[in-house]
Amino acid sequence: MMSREPFKPDVMPVDRAEWRKQLNLSNFINAYYQYRDLTSLTGSGNVLLIGPGQGLDVAVLQWQGYNVTTFDIDETFEPDIIGSVHDLSIFDDQQFDVVIASHVLEHLPVRFLDESLAEISRVSRYAIIYLPVNGRHLQIRLRPGIMGFYWTFGLDIINFFRRPSGEVPEFMSGQHFWEVGLPGFKKCDIKKRMSKQFIVKNIYRNQDWLPSLNFILCSKQAMTKCR
Repeated sequence: MMSREPFKPDVMPVDRAEWRKQLNLSNFINAYYQYRDLTSLTGSGNVLLIGPGQGLDVAVLQWQGYNVTTFDIDETFEPDIIGSVHDLSIFDDQQFDVVIASHVLEHLPVRFLDESLAEISRVSRYAIIYLPVNGRHLQIRLRPGIMGFYWTFGLDIINFFRRPSGEVPEFMSGQHFWEVGLPGFKKCDIKKRMSKQFIVKNIYRNQDWLPSLNFILCSKQAMTKCR
């Protein structure tokens, strides 16, 4: 019997060139929130962007004066450097002020997750990590027009009988190995994983793009005060 080779991170099993041409409202929302979160971090001018996607995030951040290096496993997206997030050995310790990984880590099997977090923590002082929330999402927003206040009520419909997969991606047409909300991947579970490598500055739900749970992190390896 032939032995099966160990899994290695690979490119998305979709038409990447065609996908790269598509721009949706979520792309603009995501780019804005990355910029907003960056401005909340002191000394965040040197950025490693893992997974540049269609390139809108890069354009916005460079337009705002950030020094951006792009990194991706897939040459389709024309990154500055090709590689996988679980191995950032090409970079020095704390080479970057901030690493951004928006909807990237779920594309790797679970066994690469802790390794990826450790590498991100090693090469940067801060990290901005966005993750997908499983299921369907309902939202009611009320804007009474009083002093700019509004109220939001949300509901996630998650299939709790579904389990994160092992070596074969199952979610979203075979792209995701795991998502927030599934067994072992509730918000508290992911926070616990991240807390091994980071001080968690903030966790928030993107109210303008409900499938995204966003983390702002300060590296424990950087040995600098988290501001």
